[in-house]
Formats: sequence, structure tokens, C-alpha cells
Amino acid sequence: MNLVGKQAPKISSGAVINGEEIVENFSLDQYIGKKNVILFFYPKDFTFVCPTEIHAFQEKLEEFEKRDTVVIGCSTDTEETHLAWLTTPKDNGGIEGVSYPLIADASKIVSLNYGVLGGRYHFDRENYTWSFEGIPVAYRGTFLIDKEGIVRHASVNDLPLGRNIDEYIRLIDAQIHVEKYGEVCPANWEEGEEAMEATKEGVSNYLSQASVHN
Repeated sequence: MNLVGKQAPKISSGAVINGEEIVENFSLDQYIGKKNVILFFYPKDFTFVCPTEIHAFQEKLEEFEKRDTVVIGCSTDTEETHLAWLTTPKDNGGIEGVSYPLIADASKIVSLNYGVLGGRYHFDRENYTWSFEGIPVAYRGTFLIDKEGIVRHASVNDLPLGRNIDEYIRLIDAQIHVEKYGEVCPANWEEGEEAMEATKEGVSNYLSQASVHN
């Protein structure tokens, strides 16, 4: 399911905010017109790759905030499990110190709507029973959602493959540059580098300058 260029699916679910407070009906609507959102999914609390990513996002949180961007995590665990993990010290395998929201998707509806659930529900019409085929957790999906609630980037990693957090900062910089200048950002573009106009002349000029610098 491709969400890029489309309105981000609505979310209304429990969450833990500020590392200590359980809230009901957490929604992305609160950020419309105000903040960009990096929404990332991870498989499960109290696992191995997941805390490395969660801590890495926390370490870069100030960089995201400088760019008017909030970071939000989500897994198919409950609010209570999130809270237990958030109050477990790092040296005991916990994520104490993480301050951004963690959405609880125990119903798996959020993961399903974002296309990252590692399986699917199946209804047996003959026996009138539901079953689940696959892995009932979220893959490592990451979504950049702009201030208008439009998905500008989506990527999904398999369960064993951790993310590069700096790449999402680069993508936000590119999105901000496009919005501000109307230019497009070429391969490997980073903040401070020249972008280019979306015309044949713009591409030609950019490639000519790149070949000179190389």
C-alpha cells in the first residue's frame, strides 16, 4: 500500500507521552498546521534491535525539533507495556529517558492502516472464524508526514534491519528546502548544498557544476 502523496491515515489510540503519562485517543491531528511528523513503527517492546533505534531517535531529538518535527514511535504493544519499558533503566534493557510519544497499537489497526503489519487477518466463511496469517507485529516502517498531514516519505525495513536515523533528518531538510525554494533535491543532497530547478536546463546546469567540482 503506497501512502506517499496521500493524507496520512487517521490515528486514535492510547499512547504514553513524556515517558510517564498514559493518554487515550492520541491523534496526529494535533500537529496539523504546526509540525512535521516522523512516525516510526517497530516490532515489540523489550526486544533487541528496537531499543537501539528508539534511543537513537532520542539522541537526535533536538535535531528534529530544530526542524519543527516531532518524533513518534508505535508498536503493537499496550500502553502498560510501553510504560513498563520506559521506566526500565537502559542498563537493564529498558528505554528510560525517552521522552517522545509511543503509540500503543494493541488492536493492530494503526499498523494495518499504514501497511506495515507483518501479516493479515483471514475470515473463514465456512466456519465463521477469524485467523491471523503471518507475524502479528509491525515491520520497521518510517513515515515523514508534512504539516498538512501528507505523507512525503515511506520506507519499510524487515524485522532484523535497523534504520539510519540521520537519513530522516536529511529527508526533512530536503522537504523543507523544496517547500521554501520550489527546487528539487538531487541524489545524496544535504542541507547547504545546491539543489536544482525541475527543468531540463536546471538538470543540465546542476550536472555541469557537479562535474566541475568532481
